[in-house]
Amino acid sequence: MGAAVGLGVGIGLFLVWWSCWESPPGRASPGRFVSRRRDRLRDALVQAGVTGVSPGAVLVTVAGAGLTVTLGALAVSGSPPIALCFGLLAASGPILGIRSRARRHRAVLLDLWPEAVDNLSSGVRAGLSLPEALTQLATRGPGPLRPAFAAFGRDYRATGRFGEALDDLKERLADPVADRICETLRITREVGGSDLGRLLRTLSAFLREDARTRAELQARQSWTVGAARLAVAAPWAVLAMLATNPESVSPYNSTTGSLVLGVGATLCVVAYRLMLRLGRLPEERRVLR
Repeated sequence: MGAAVGLGVGIGLFLVWWSCWESPPGRASPGRFVSRRRDRLRDALVQAGVTGVSPGAVLVTVAGAGLTVTLGALAVSGSPPIALCFGLLAASGPILGIRSRARRHRAVLLDLWPEAVDNLSSGVRAGLSLPEALTQLATRGPGPLRPAFAAFGRDYRATGRFGEALDDLKERLADPVADRICETLRITREVGGSDLGRLLRTLSAFLREDARTRAELQARQSWTVGAARLAVAAPWAVLAMLATNPESVSPYNSTTGSLVLGVGATLCVVAYRLMLRLGRLPEERRVLR
């Protein structure tokens, strides 16, 4: 009895002591991790042009695709382990498609932002106010960016609140370059400054150089990345062809066959993630939301 009381008191004192310390900056709580992943998915949806779809709806689509393919593969092959593997592959399809489309959209914007920044700088030098300089990008800016700046002009004319219109613009674009430009304009409007034109010209030159360097690196690594993806997909294509033959899939219904499939799937996922990690170019994150 005394040992139990002592253990309870010790645990209580430890919890009190532990509550007095903050979590380290580099270690995020589970809730913060989930929130960060949800924000990234929401940004990817905006960048991919999938408007009106929430992250929750995407997760429902993922579950539906995985379940549908699992049932279909089970009906064709009659092997639950194989059906589960293809179901998991299908479940990752919507997320990979959204990220791929968002990646292509970011690559396009990376080439367009220097022109947009140059037009903004020209407007500022011509004596336009900051809201007018942003609004004129709806007619003089690059085509893919015009709808967002046209919406900014409507918001500003309707409310007259520059800060709120900038926040809405940042959410529509979901781009780190747009975040930097918006925050620079916000600070300039609030505290003033005469270096905005020079700052925008420097940013334009930096964006052009970054786009040029990134294009060269992507051209050099495209063949290697394509070959790695083909190497990962080839075993599953062979398994899909074998799944139509009941005699070929019967060994996978055993415990050993299921273990082989699980190990193979794990190795493919690890290899694919490692390939993406090694071949990924540095990408700027949204830190000025």
